[in-house]
Amino acid sequence: MKLVAGIILLAVVIMPSGVLSAAEISADNIRFIEYPNFPDAHSTWGSIGYSSQHDKVFIGVTNHRDKVGLFEFDVAADNMSLLGFLPELAHLRDWQWQGKIHSRITEGPDGAMYFATDGGESREEYLMNHPQGYNGGYFMRWDPAGNKFTNFGNGLHYDSIKDVAIDRLNGNLMMVSYPQGHLLYYDIEKKDLRDLGRVASDHIPRVMFSDKFGNMYYDDWRQRLIKYEHDTQQLLFNKDSVPMFDGTPGNRIITGITGYAEDMETGVIYLVTYSSKLIAFYPSRLGFGRMVDLGGVYDGDKAPYSYYCPNLALGKNGKLYYFLGGHGHYVVKDQVVLMEFDPDKRTKRIVMRFPIGTISEVTGHGVSDSEGNLYFCGRRRAAGAVNVGESGASKPFMIIFNPQKAIDG
Repeated sequence: MKLVAGIILLAVVIMPSGVLSAAEISADNIRFIEYPNFPDAHSTWGSIGYSSQHDKVFIGVTNHRDKVGLFEFDVAADNMSLLGFLPELAHLRDWQWQGKIHSRITEGPDGAMYFATDGGESREEYLMNHPQGYNGGYFMRWDPAGNKFTNFGNGLHYDSIKDVAIDRLNGNLMMVSYPQGHLLYYDIEKKDLRDLGRVASDHIPRVMFSDKFGNMYYDDWRQRLIKYEHDTQQLLFNKDSVPMFDGTPGNRIITGITGYAEDMETGVIYLVTYSSKLIAFYPSRLGFGRMVDLGGVYDGDKAPYSYYCPNLALGKNGKLYYFLGGHGHYVVKDQVVLMEFDPDKRTKRIVMRFPIGTISEVTGHGVSDSEGNLYFCGRRRAAGAVNVGESGASKPFMIIFNPQKAIDG
């Protein structure tokens, strides 16, 4: 279950400026944990979340073919376990097959964990090449208090559900479908599902988030925020786009926000975009609040909008951490780098490097516990893994990273 940290000892990097030493951040600060009882597991996506009420991390793991496993990491017990596979947990029939959990696994005010499912491959969703077609994504709940699973049912028929946001005050859900890009709203108490209409097209943005006022957010194909306002129960459309570099091409803008992390004390929500910008978002109860452009995720010799970052986390030290690389986009050929960004000083640095045989891609949005541990979904290039899906041959694992202290285990 535990991956020996020694395999990444060579990944520790001292910056040429000398600002980083191995004594500050080293292999002792990071740990990999495998998923048991799922030998053909292929990958994880944004499908990770932390339960503050139960001190547990939940992860959706897929073989990108016919199994989607729900895993639980008990922080106090230091134990990773398989809760079950979705077809059995959700009582799905063969024609209701699912390819993966793509959404974040997010905690509701009731302490339960909410998420949604995805077809897993665009060839099966667009062309219906699967032997029995694709019925559409489902939204679900896992209640750690009683180990109870609830399948709420289908979202939009024939569409996947890419992500889920939750109203932290009343527990209602907002979801986005794929490929049609419809916003769906579910009233948890009334058990009422509403289609709020189509807000995106083509390669739709993948990430949704919420704030402390109960508001929920998405962004459209021009990278403009869409807000479901808790107080007015209305959709608001921002006239301004999330900040981007001059000259950013449309194929970088259209995917929008790729990661977020919230400062729970101040309410500031940090965002990272597919066009490689970091933003500090100051939400307001009504309206959109304000955004501050923090600059690019990396200063290198490539176009500033071209770096790939589908993850973000905020340490207890007030600094942002993110892994750059994946899907063929790397700062250094065949390497993933772990970055540290200081929002106050606007400074950034590489703190670790990993060959793609150790880490090839990382996902996860603002997942942290009370001890300052940051959690991510990782996967590594694995030649022996079954090459399925659209993402090559890989093996998944969970990453625990704490920038301020060594991790036991």
